[in-house]
Amino acid sequence: INLACCSKYVGYQEIHLIVCAASLSQTINQVAASRQKHTLPDLTYDYGALEPYINAEIMQLHHSKHHATYVNNLNVAEEKYKEALAKGDVTTQVALQPALRFNGGGHINHTIFWTNLSPNGGGEPQGELMEAIKKDFGSFEKMKEKLSAASVAVQGSGWCWLGYEKDSGRLRIAACANQDPLQGTTGLIPLLGIDVWEHAYYLQYKNVRPDYVKAIWNVINWENVSERLQTAKK
Repeated sequence: INLACCSKYVGYQEIHLIVCAASLSQTINQVAASRQKHTLPDLTYDYGALEPYINAEIMQLHHSKHHATYVNNLNVAEEKYKEALAKGDVTTQVALQPALRFNGGGHINHTIFWTNLSPNGGGEPQGELMEAIKKDFGSFEKMKEKLSAASVAVQGSGWCWLGYEKDSGRLRIAACANQDPLQGTTGLIPLLGIDVWEHAYYLQYKNVRPDYVKAIWNVINWENVSERLQTAKK
């Protein structure tokens, strides 16, 4: 049985969701041994700092309500899982997998997202990241066009990502439904994510997702994306 499980990597400010291929007994023992309470990460900027591109009301609700709910529900699901493990209740363990994946993915995705944004963002990346973009997409503008188009095209709720494919050493664009985590779903290491759930933009952009996607490029933190690429290559 494949189990979506979460583990906290010391020294990082994000949680990595892993879709485990190990046996159920091995996986749940790892969860029980390493489990820590997950917490809502602080932002490094004020809720209004990304205006006019993302307004303060959206940021406040998105961070302190939506993300906080994923964190709280993840802690509840893990506690129930721990109890089911202690009782040997395999049926409950299996039944909790969707909640672990959904809330764990929501926690991962948003934790990355906040660091991908900056009031001093926008413009174009530099150095190795720019060279990688040119190599794999032809130009920065072409990458931007493809990632924007893929973000707009997501059906319903989900995310669109610029990710790093370890085996080939290439940058790839991929979309994930709902809160499915990029690495656990596709194997790509997340570098830059665009949240296209309506709660990320509806209060400001209504149902016009393309306007939101166009605006968000003005606050992309390319230094953070570059750092993620460097880490992914190690």
